[in-house]
Amino acid sequence: MTQVPTLRLATRDDIEAVVALHQAAAAKPDGLARRPDEVTRDYVEHALTAPGAVSIVAVGPDGSIWGEIHGRRESVALFAHVLSSLTVAVHPDRQGLGIGSSLFEALIAHARTMDPPILRIELAAGAGNPGAVRLYERLGFRQEGRQVSRGRYPDGRLEDDILMGLLL
Repeated sequence: MTQVPTLRLATRDDIEAVVALHQAAAAKPDGLARRPDEVTRDYVEHALTAPGAVSIVAVGPDGSIWGEIHGRRESVALFAHVLSSLTVAVHPDRQGLGIGSSLFEALIAHARTMDPPILRIELAAGAGNPGAVRLYERLGFRQEGRQVSRGRYPDGRLEDDILMGLLL
């Protein structure tokens, strides 16, 4: 029988486990934009608790966090209907089980309940990660543009970012 995680809003009590999760995901090639040493407690605490922040965790039957997604409402009034700065991480041992898709679906559903309303969710995906782009398109995101040479890897390679948006 396949184990299924429970999805819930993250709390302050999840910070250390989310740090460990993001560090594990970042250590995998093409895992996250941040390197493991850039995933700090301060970064995660801000992602989970800053004004306008939304964070959802996928919790395994044993209580461990298998995945997490977060974003935040834009703070400028003109853009306050936008949820952006999205990051999703799934533990390398739990990838390929649909956890990332489930986290995105939960985030989208939660965004639809926010007040004032969220009308748009936006993200950037590395052009070198076509699997992520396909996932986002399956979830309803559309490609809206491209930032040329936006990312620079430690070996000097440059990668474009694909800008994507979802209207709710």
